[in-house]
Amino acid sequence: MEALLQVILPVFLVLGFGYGAVWRGLFSDAGIDALMTFTQKFALPCLLFRAISTLDLGQNFDLRLLASFYAGALAGFAAGLLGGRFIFRRSWEDSVAIGFIGLFSNSLLLGLPITERAYGGDSLAPNYAIIAVHAPFCYGVGLTAMEIVRSRGRGVAGASLAIVRAMFSNALVIGIAIGFMVNLAGLPVPAVLGDALDLMIRAALPAALFGLGGVLYRYRPEGDLRTIAFICAVSLVLHPLVTWGMGSLLGLSTGPFRSAVLTAAMAPGVNTYIFANMYGAAKRVAASSVLLGTAMSVLTIWVWLALLP
Repeated sequence: MEALLQVILPVFLVLGFGYGAVWRGLFSDAGIDALMTFTQKFALPCLLFRAISTLDLGQNFDLRLLASFYAGALAGFAAGLLGGRFIFRRSWEDSVAIGFIGLFSNSLLLGLPITERAYGGDSLAPNYAIIAVHAPFCYGVGLTAMEIVRSRGRGVAGASLAIVRAMFSNALVIGIAIGFMVNLAGLPVPAVLGDALDLMIRAALPAALFGLGGVLYRYRPEGDLRTIAFICAVSLVLHPLVTWGMGSLLGLSTGPFRSAVLTAAMAPGVNTYIFANMYGAAKRVAASSVLLGTAMSVLTIWVWLALLP
C-alpha cells in the first residue's frame, strides 16, 4: 500500500489533473497541444541530452539490460501481431498496429517518474540507456513490418528510408544524438548553459504528465474491447514477465533489473496511436489501449513494485 500511495498515485494524480482540467473545460485542447509541443520538442529533449551527455556509457550500456528489455518488447510485438491476425481476424495492417501497442511502452513519461519515486534519482541511468534506443528500435520494427505487409513495392529499402526520416525529424532523438556526441567527444557543457538546461528539465516531467492527461481525455474507450483487453494484458503483463525472465537468466544486477522490468511494465505510449493514425490501421484499438492501459497500470505497477527485489 505504501508503494501505491507514495510512488504511483502522485504520478497519476498529476496525469489526472490534466485529464480533469480538459474534461471540465478549464484547459483547452489548444493549450494541451501547446504544452505537449513544449515538452516533446524542447523540455524533454533537454532532459535526454543532459542525461545522455553525462551518462557513463561503458557502465550503463549493458547489453544484458538492453537484451532483457527488448526481448520483452519483441515478445509483445509478436503476440500483438499474431493475436490480431489469428485470434481476432484483423487485417495484416491492423495486426502490425496492434503489435506496435505491445512493443512501445511509455518509457519516458511514466517510466522515468515512477522509477525515480520508487528508487531515487540515482537509479535512472539504466532507464536512460533503454530510452536512448527506444524510439529508433520500436519505430524501426514497426515501420519495417508495416511497409512489408503493405507491399508498396519499396520493400525493406523503402522502409529504411522512412525510418531514417522519422528518426531524424524527432526532437527527442535529436536530443539523444547530440547528447551522445557531447559524451563521446568529452566536451564540457558550460556552467551557464547547464544551469539553463536544468531549469528546462525541472519543468519537463510535471508538464508532460499534465499534458498527457489532457491528451488521454480525447481517447474515449469504444469498440473492440476483447482486442483492447488482450493487448493491454500483453503490454502490462507479458512484456515485463519476459523481461524479468531474461534479466534473471542473464544475471542482471538489482538496479538495472528493476529499471528494465519497471519500464517494461508501463502502459502503451501515445506513440502507439500516432503510429496507428499514420497508417489508418486499428486506430480505435490503439487510442483505447493507451487510455485503458494507463488506467489499469495503476494497479499492475503496484504489483510489479511489490514483486521486484
